[in-house]
Amino acid sequence: MAAGVRASEPRVFVCLGALLAHWVAAGLEAVVIGEVHENITLRCGNILGPRGLVTWYRNDSEPVFLLSSNSSLPPAQPRFSLVNASSLHIEALSLQDEGNYTCWEVLNETRWFQVWLQVTRGPYQVEVNISSTGRLPNGTLYAAKGSQVDFCCSSSSWPPPMVEWWFRAPDSSTEPFGNNLTASCFTLLLMSQNLQGNYTCLATNMLGGRHRKVTTELLVYSPPPSAPQCWAELSPGLFTLQLSCRWAGGYPDPDLLWTEEPGGVAVGTSKLGVEMLNQPQLSDGKKFKCVGSHIVGPELGASCVVQIRSPSLLSEPMKTCFVGGNVTLTCEVSGAYPPAKILWLSNLTQPEVVIQPSGHHLIAQSGQSSTLTIRNCSQDLDEGYYVCRAENPVGVREVDIWLSVKEPVNIGGIVGTIVSLLLLGLAIISGLLLYYSPVFCWKVGSTFRRQDMGDVMVLVDSEEEEVEEEEDAAEEEEEEASERHESPKEVTKCGHIHRVTALVNGNVDRMANGLQALQDDSSERQSDIIQEEDRPV
Repeated sequence: MAAGVRASEPRVFVCLGALLAHWVAAGLEAVVIGEVHENITLRCGNILGPRGLVTWYRNDSEPVFLLSSNSSLPPAQPRFSLVNASSLHIEALSLQDEGNYTCWEVLNETRWFQVWLQVTRGPYQVEVNISSTGRLPNGTLYAAKGSQVDFCCSSSSWPPPMVEWWFRAPDSSTEPFGNNLTASCFTLLLMSQNLQGNYTCLATNMLGGRHRKVTTELLVYSPPPSAPQCWAELSPGLFTLQLSCRWAGGYPDPDLLWTEEPGGVAVGTSKLGVEMLNQPQLSDGKKFKCVGSHIVGPELGASCVVQIRSPSLLSEPMKTCFVGGNVTLTCEVSGAYPPAKILWLSNLTQPEVVIQPSGHHLIAQSGQSSTLTIRNCSQDLDEGYYVCRAENPVGVREVDIWLSVKEPVNIGGIVGTIVSLLLLGLAIISGLLLYYSPVFCWKVGSTFRRQDMGDVMVLVDSEEEEVEEEEDAAEEEEEEASERHESPKEVTKCGHIHRVTALVNGNVDRMANGLQALQDDSSERQSDIIQEEDRPV
């Protein structure tokens, strides 16, 4: 009997193998997918109602018995069990459990049902590697603008997953970078600001449908392209010095440090680069240095220097204004840094009274030059000292300007008086010359006469005139003799010059006779004068 049973088992397996082969060739009936380390149940067909004897086999190179509803046959492994007297329940799946399973049921007839079990794993442990420039203390990655960045994504999965890269820039929608079943790495050659954002690696198990993703934020930093700029100014509302430093164009904002020079004593550091200094910290000519540093900038950073100075004033010390007129006082400031505030004060009635712009006082300022225009000058109200004050946190300077207000002057009358005095003086000098220097008159007449004799022909009018002239000459000689007794001075009269008449139409001979007579008479008179000079006084 036992030999008969043993002889029948090979026939059953052979027939079962032929049926399975035929069934496989006809096509699979059911596919079940399970996950590693999980439990799964394989159903034996979709039959409702009472079930017969059920036996489960695994189809490898030869059918392998797993489990049977016959209680006398123990399961091949404790992980196998029957559910509802027909379904195969497998606990703690492994990759080795993957394969074809066959359910053989014997009731009124024998039926076979085949199930294909596929086992998946993962994806687990999705890792993203980005070759960035650095990492912030909070773990955020950053890259320098213009650098090259490599992206790689890996995971543990079976079968190998499909890897997808997604990118989302700030304030924008997500966009895919592509997907690949074999390669999960790519490179960005030139990083720019628009490539800053979140990078997501999505690994999907196409068999099991499970997926895992990892999102990494990448920042793109760039140093400022130019040198820092620094300046000093008056703080709004307070009379203190405000140091400001700006290093624009970079991302993120650089760190700015203010120090005193020389010595390098730190004044303060901040992202804004603004520091407030009180009066005790200030002195004329003092220097302050701003040093900027950036996370991807130059290793030594960049700097700029500010030197503060007190103001110097330049103005005219005195100005004059006529009553009813206008005058402009000018005050110029030089060397002040930060720029000084210019005020005009009047100490005519109350000291240290600041002049406010009005219809009488016009104040204008251009840069570090200020002007005060006083309209309709009044001697009682406007004459006196005016103060120009320039002040900044480093120092205060003042300069006094004296304004003199005078009555208007008659310029025409002054000019007329000067001209009259000049003419009067000229007349007096001419009279004195004529009165005290008759020789000068005779010499002047002789000079003109010699000039005229070269151009004009002269003739004595008649013999009677000569006789009369001789008589007159005798009388005059007597008078001259009497005058010589009174004064030892030599006098030559200008009245003895003969009158001559230009000859226009006449006798040339008579003209020659007249000239000869004139010369003889002149010789006689000269001899008389010489004799008189030889006489004793």
